[in-house]
Amino acid sequence: MNDSSVATAALLAALALLAGCTGATSSVRTLPAPDVRTVDPLFAAYASPDGPGASVVVIHEGRAVLSRAYGLAELPERTPATTGTHYRLASLSKQFTAMAIMRLAEEGKLRYDDRVADVLPGFPAHASEVRIRHLLNHTSGIWDYEAFVPDTQTVQVKDRDVLALLSRAERTYFPPGTAVRYSNSGYAVLALIVEQVSGMPFARFLHERVFTPAGMHSTVAHEQGISTVPQRAYGYVADANGFRPRDQSPTSAVLGDGGIYSSVEELVAWDKALDTHALVSEATQRLAWTAPALPEGSASHYGFGWFIDDDGGRPRLSHHGETSGFTNAIVKYPEQRLTVIVLTNRAGGEPWRLAQRVADLWLGAPGVIPWPFETFPNAR
Repeated sequence: MNDSSVATAALLAALALLAGCTGATSSVRTLPAPDVRTVDPLFAAYASPDGPGASVVVIHEGRAVLSRAYGLAELPERTPATTGTHYRLASLSKQFTAMAIMRLAEEGKLRYDDRVADVLPGFPAHASEVRIRHLLNHTSGIWDYEAFVPDTQTVQVKDRDVLALLSRAERTYFPPGTAVRYSNSGYAVLALIVEQVSGMPFARFLHERVFTPAGMHSTVAHEQGISTVPQRAYGYVADANGFRPRDQSPTSAVLGDGGIYSSVEELVAWDKALDTHALVSEATQRLAWTAPALPEGSASHYGFGWFIDDDGGRPRLSHHGETSGFTNAIVKYPEQRLTVIVLTNRAGGEPWRLAQRVADLWLGAPGVIPWPFETFPNAR
């Protein structure tokens, strides 16, 4: 073998070794990684010393490569937001509810195709053909419980109250499994199924079986008077006079669809638990990240707690979360081992656009804004 052949062979061997070390993904960059000088300007609207803020983390190849915080977590006390600030996750909570179900399924305590009516006493008769799988991927057709909460409601709705609210409907929107309609009701019902099957309160199950094993020691499914939120951010909304508190709504106490508080620091541990299959097997995680086919071959674009789409040939997972005083987003590229999370304690704004723009800095090419956020404005 001549010197040129030796050099070529050595280069090929090095490239093969590099591919193996990175999990054979396309995550290796040829350009310098972005830094605070490129990320901070994107969050200028949140960096006011007098307004509610934001926390952001970029996770690349299993570690946090950039963590930043802007603005205030609480206005009256002028408490700065930090990367340890805990925000209400809103619909980002759904991936945790789905994980609770997935753990029970792996243990053989339920099956995805079980009829909900056979598992959960009190489930409305008009939805007797709804399966657990339908709740997970928003193909159940059950009505939005919010539609039955009067504007005059002052007592907060709990997950258990959702069954009574759903009983006011006479039918599902469509035959279960035939179409997609984003449903907060479905994830509240999933929380009740976790309680029924496990024999423990949903918040406790999450703490013992999801958060703690994932290394998320301060994340909490918050119950007023029962649990506390460390380093808590409070929600705000802008009006003509600046920002005013808007931290709770009549549905803020429903846990299954949006009641978890966490920080971007804690969510680094969550992302690692997903990628290392610390909670469920690789096969189960793949199922959660696969959108089922609907009748006539159309795709649903929603797995178990995640929106799923394709961004220029790159599989992408994402979710939006919006509730009283909080707006959040997560964008995850599994093959590139890249995740961006943006949490904010103000109503409005477009964190999903910010998350995508930050992801684009790492990917080296602009991506299309995740479509679910435009299609499902009620993805609370």
